[in-house]
Amino acid sequence: MKILNVGVIGYSGNIFKDPIKSLTPMCDEIGQLIAKNGWLLINGGRDGIMQLVSKSANNHGGKVIGILPWEQEGNNYLDISLKTGLDLNMRSFLMLKNVDIVISIGGEIGTAIEILGAYSYKKPVLLMRNSGGWTDRITNVLIEDKFLDNRKLVEIKQVFSIEMLEELLKKVEAEVKNNWSE
Repeated sequence: MKILNVGVIGYSGNIFKDPIKSLTPMCDEIGQLIAKNGWLLINGGRDGIMQLVSKSANNHGGKVIGILPWEQEGNNYLDISLKTGLDLNMRSFLMLKNVDIVISIGGEIGTAIEILGAYSYKKPVLLMRNSGGWTDRITNVLIEDKFLDNRKLVEIKQVFSIEMLEELLKKVEAEVKNNWSE
Protein backbone atom coordinates (compact mmCIF):
# COMPACT_ATOMS: atom_id res chain seq x y z
CA MET A 1 0.00 0.00 0.00
CA LYS A 2 1.31 3.44 -0.93
CA ILE A 3 2.03 5.81 1.95
CA LEU A 4 2.36 9.57 1.70
CA ASN A 5 5.93 10.79 1.22
CA VAL A 6 6.16 14.20 2.89
CA GLY A 7 9.08 16.48 2.09
CA VAL A 8 10.02 19.17 4.59
CA ILE A 9 12.27 22.06 3.57
CA GLY A 10 13.47 25.17 5.36
CA TYR A 11 16.29 26.88 7.18
CA SER A 12 19.54 25.02 7.70
CA GLY A 13 21.90 25.97 10.51
CA ASN A 14 22.24 25.91 14.27
CA ILE A 15 19.04 24.76 16.01
CA PHE A 16 19.92 26.79 19.12
CA LYS A 17 19.96 30.14 17.30
CA ASP A 18 17.15 32.14 15.75
CA PRO A 19 15.40 32.08 13.41
CA ILE A 20 15.52 28.27 13.73
CA LYS A 21 15.26 28.09 17.52
CA SER A 22 11.96 30.01 17.53
CA LEU A 23 10.50 27.50 15.04
CA THR A 24 11.20 24.48 17.28
CA PRO A 25 7.57 24.14 18.51
CA MET A 26 6.24 24.26 14.93
CA CYS A 27 8.80 21.66 13.80
CA ASP A 28 7.93 19.42 16.74
CA GLU A 29 4.22 19.54 15.87
CA ILE A 30 4.92 18.82 12.19
CA GLY A 31 7.21 15.87 12.94
CA GLN A 32 4.69 14.46 15.38
CA LEU A 33 1.88 14.89 12.84
CA ILE A 34 3.84 13.05 10.15
CA ALA A 35 4.69 10.18 12.52
CA LYS A 36 1.17 9.91 13.97
CA ASN A 37 -0.31 9.45 10.51
CA GLY A 38 2.26 6.87 9.39
CA TRP A 39 3.63 9.09 6.63
CA LEU A 40 7.27 8.98 5.53
CA LEU A 41 9.35 12.09 6.18
CA ILE A 42 11.92 12.89 3.50
CA ASN A 43 14.25 15.86 3.84
CA GLY A 44 17.80 17.04 3.28
CA GLY A 45 18.96 15.15 6.37
CA ARG A 46 21.18 17.88 7.78
CA ASP A 47 20.80 20.48 10.56
CA GLY A 48 18.27 23.25 11.14
CA ILE A 49 14.63 22.62 10.29
CA MET A 50 15.58 19.22 8.83
CA GLN A 51 17.06 18.12 12.17
CA LEU A 52 14.18 19.43 14.28
CA VAL A 53 11.43 17.79 12.22
CA SER A 54 13.45 14.57 11.90
CA LYS A 55 13.97 14.44 15.67
CA SER A 56 10.28 14.91 16.36
CA ALA A 57 9.14 12.35 13.78
CA ASN A 58 11.74 9.85 14.98
CA ASN A 59 10.86 10.38 18.65
CA HIS A 60 7.18 9.74 17.85
CA GLY A 61 7.84 6.49 15.97
CA GLY A 62 7.97 7.89 12.44
CA LYS A 63 10.33 6.94 9.64
CA VAL A 64 12.79 9.48 8.24
CA ILE A 65 14.91 9.49 5.10
CA GLY A 66 17.65 12.10 4.65
CA ILE A 67 18.88 12.81 1.13
CA LEU A 68 22.32 14.29 1.76
CA PRO A 69 24.61 16.45 -0.34
CA TRP A 70 28.17 15.41 -1.16
CA GLU A 71 29.46 12.78 1.26
CA GLN A 72 28.06 14.50 4.34
CA GLU A 73 26.84 12.64 7.38
CA GLY A 74 23.22 13.21 8.32
CA ASN A 75 21.69 14.17 11.62
CA ASN A 76 21.16 11.53 14.32
CA TYR A 77 17.42 11.09 13.67
CA LEU A 78 17.49 9.54 10.21
CA ASP A 79 16.41 5.96 9.63
CA ILE A 80 18.02 6.04 6.20
CA SER A 81 20.82 8.38 5.07
CA LEU A 82 21.34 8.59 1.33
CA LYS A 83 24.67 10.21 0.44
CA THR A 84 24.19 11.47 -3.08
CA GLY A 85 27.60 12.92 -3.91
CA LEU A 86 25.63 15.82 -5.41
CA ASP A 87 25.77 19.50 -4.46
CA LEU A 88 23.02 21.06 -2.35
CA ASN A 89 20.79 22.07 -5.28
CA MET A 90 21.03 18.81 -7.21
CA ARG A 91 20.40 16.86 -4.01
CA SER A 92 17.27 18.93 -3.48
CA PHE A 93 15.90 17.98 -6.89
CA LEU A 94 16.47 14.30 -6.11
CA MET A 95 14.52 14.75 -2.89
CA LEU A 96 11.69 16.59 -4.67
CA LYS A 97 11.30 13.77 -7.22
CA ASN A 98 10.61 11.37 -4.33
CA VAL A 99 7.95 13.24 -2.38
CA ASP A 100 4.23 13.64 -2.87
CA ILE A 101 4.01 17.03 -1.18
CA VAL A 102 6.35 19.65 0.31
CA ILE A 103 6.04 21.58 3.56
CA SER A 104 8.13 24.76 3.65
CA ILE A 105 9.29 26.38 6.91
CA GLY A 106 11.23 29.65 6.68
CA GLY A 107 14.39 29.26 4.62
CA GLU A 108 16.97 31.08 2.59
CA ILE A 109 17.83 30.77 -1.12
CA GLY A 110 18.06 26.95 -1.01
CA THR A 111 14.49 26.81 0.23
CA ALA A 112 13.38 29.22 -2.51
CA ILE A 113 14.99 26.95 -5.10
CA GLU A 114 13.21 23.94 -3.56
CA ILE A 115 9.84 25.72 -3.64
CA LEU A 116 10.35 26.54 -7.32
CA GLY A 117 11.57 23.01 -8.04
CA ALA A 118 8.57 21.43 -6.32
CA TYR A 119 6.25 23.67 -8.34
CA SER A 120 8.00 22.74 -11.60
CA TYR A 121 7.60 19.03 -10.72
CA LYS A 122 3.90 19.64 -9.96
CA LYS A 123 4.32 18.78 -6.29
CA PRO A 124 1.92 20.66 -4.00
CA VAL A 125 3.68 23.09 -1.68
CA LEU A 126 2.37 24.02 1.76
CA LEU A 127 3.82 27.27 3.07
CA MET A 128 3.88 27.44 6.88
CA ARG A 129 3.02 31.11 7.26
CA ASN A 130 4.78 33.31 9.77
CA SER A 131 7.85 31.05 9.70
CA GLY A 132 9.92 33.69 7.95
CA GLY A 133 12.38 33.52 5.08
CA TRP A 134 11.32 32.56 1.58
CA THR A 135 8.31 30.66 2.87
CA ASP A 136 6.69 33.99 3.74
CA ARG A 137 8.40 36.10 1.06
CA ILE A 138 7.29 33.99 -1.89
CA THR A 139 3.64 34.76 -1.17
CA ASN A 140 4.26 38.26 -2.57
CA VAL A 141 4.67 36.88 -6.11
CA LEU A 142 1.88 34.30 -6.18
CA ILE A 143 -0.63 34.63 -9.00
CA GLU A 144 -4.20 34.41 -7.68
CA ASP A 145 -2.59 33.72 -4.26
CA LYS A 146 -1.71 30.15 -5.29
CA PHE A 147 0.40 29.83 -8.46
CA LEU A 148 3.99 30.69 -9.37
CA ASP A 149 3.34 31.23 -13.06
CA ASN A 150 0.58 31.43 -15.64
CA ARG A 151 0.75 27.70 -16.43
CA LYS A 152 -0.85 27.04 -13.02
CA LEU A 153 0.99 23.73 -12.62
CA VAL A 154 0.01 23.05 -9.01
CA GLU A 155 -1.43 25.05 -6.15
CA ILE A 156 0.77 26.52 -3.49
CA LYS A 157 -1.22 26.77 -0.28
CA GLN A 158 -0.64 29.06 2.66
CA VAL A 159 -1.02 27.23 5.97
CA PHE A 160 -1.80 29.05 9.20
CA SER A 161 -2.21 26.21 11.73
CA ILE A 162 -1.24 22.60 12.40
CA GLU A 163 -4.91 21.64 12.03
CA MET A 164 -5.05 23.19 8.57
CA LEU A 165 -1.79 21.40 7.70
CA GLU A 166 -3.20 18.03 8.75
CA GLU A 167 -6.39 18.58 6.75
CA LEU A 168 -4.42 19.46 3.59
CA LEU A 169 -2.02 16.53 4.01
CA LYS A 170 -4.92 14.10 4.43
CA LYS A 171 -6.51 15.38 1.20
CA VAL A 172 -3.27 14.79 -0.69
CA GLU A 173 -2.91 11.36 0.95
CA ALA A 174 -6.39 10.38 -0.33
CA GLU A 175 -5.46 11.56 -3.85
CA VAL A 176 -2.17 9.64 -3.76
CA LYS A 177 -3.88 6.44 -2.60
CA ASN A 178 -6.60 6.86 -5.25
CA ASN A 179 -4.04 7.39 -8.03
CA TRP A 180 -1.97 4.44 -6.79
CA SER A 181 -4.94 2.04 -6.91
CA GLU A 182 -5.96 3.00 -10.47
